[in-house]
Amino acid sequence: MNNLKFAGIIPARFASTRFPGKPLALIGGKTMIQRVYEQASTVLDNVYVATDDERIANAVKNFGGKVIITSPHHQSGTDRCYEALCNTGERFDVVVNIQGDEPFIDPSQIKALMDCFDNTQTQIATMAKKITSKDGLAYLENPNHPKLVVNSNDEAMYFSRSVIPYLRGSDKNEWVTKHVFLKHLGIYAYRSDILAQITTLKPSTLELAESLEQLRWLENGFKIKVCYSDIETIGIDTPEDLEKANLIFTTDRQKIDLAKREAI
Repeated sequence: MNNLKFAGIIPARFASTRFPGKPLALIGGKTMIQRVYEQASTVLDNVYVATDDERIANAVKNFGGKVIITSPHHQSGTDRCYEALCNTGERFDVVVNIQGDEPFIDPSQIKALMDCFDNTQTQIATMAKKITSKDGLAYLENPNHPKLVVNSNDEAMYFSRSVIPYLRGSDKNEWVTKHVFLKHLGIYAYRSDILAQITTLKPSTLELAESLEQLRWLENGFKIKVCYSDIETIGIDTPEDLEKANLIFTTDRQKIDLAKREAI
């Protein structure tokens, strides 16, 4: 991997309109932020939580994690990542921005992003998942599932909350069987010098229209490499999502316990 030095940074805010304090919500007896941290730490030697809240900072310190206090005035997780990077006291070639509300992120997804930087031309990397017929039309049309299209080099051409591309002349109900649509999974990695550049950019026209920060980078000529995963990420946005996450965790733990007993 070209001897690159990677940092994983997990932006975490206490304030949230739909779910205040969610980084400290418990999943299977551990805080959500600890779950994310532990998943990231299986593939990254240097993982930091970037937060503006002492409660989150103390929770991270209590489980032995590394934390960096950042400004409360950042407009995005990207900006928070860059401030944290500048305050690690170390030099890193690439930063992986890991969502703090996805406790089930798979380490293989982080590794796939890291592998994108084997190509020295990669500036930014992100991830997509193919939308299948099992997902259905409602899933495809959900504006909370941003879609993207890529070029022949697997570089993002555009991201949208609308369905892209539009299949002219085809019944909507058949779209997912006639084209491979891509759902964007919101995990990014950036070369450190590129991260420094994109955090100086002003919000762009397309970004404001779609409310998708990555369009700012595309509009300013930066290239985003896309890698792929068939694993669905599960973000926690509401207390109801947390209930589902705890159910998934309990079910998975029961399966592991059963497998262990059967192996004896």
